[in-house]
Amino acid sequence: MSDKVFIDTNIFVYAFLDTPNRTEDALKHQKAQTFLGNFSDNVRAIISTQVCNEYYSALRKHRIPDKNIQQSLRSLMAASQVEAVTDKTVQKAMEVHNRYGFSYWDSLIIASALENDCHILYSEDMQDGQEIEKRLKILNPFSL
Repeated sequence: MSDKVFIDTNIFVYAFLDTPNRTEDALKHQKAQTFLGNFSDNVRAIISTQVCNEYYSALRKHRIPDKNIQQSLRSLMAASQVEAVTDKTVQKAMEVHNRYGFSYWDSLIIASALENDCHILYSEDMQDGQEIEKRLKILNPFSL
């Protein structure tokens, strides 16, 4: 059986965007590509429909051509297990928000990870090392 990990949007965005004129972003681009390239066959990457939507929106803000985003998003979805955000996810997100104080959008990401029995949530946006419900650990791949 494979380990399941949830990957937040920002990691995929950094992996896609190559901005050599901005040193910090260029380093994150390299780290994100290396991080995503190092997954083994016994690790299953989970994303949600929210991640797909945020990815599309973030790349549009960077003026990436639509056809390039769509091609990249298809590849991302093919390489990951995509899970829908449902009314159950929204209910869980509200619980997470109320208990831990995360933003609603981050709470949706956490709720999706919990619903899919992920043990690790990789994200740059949340507290590195924090544990949620004693079963989900948040790790920042840029600090590994």
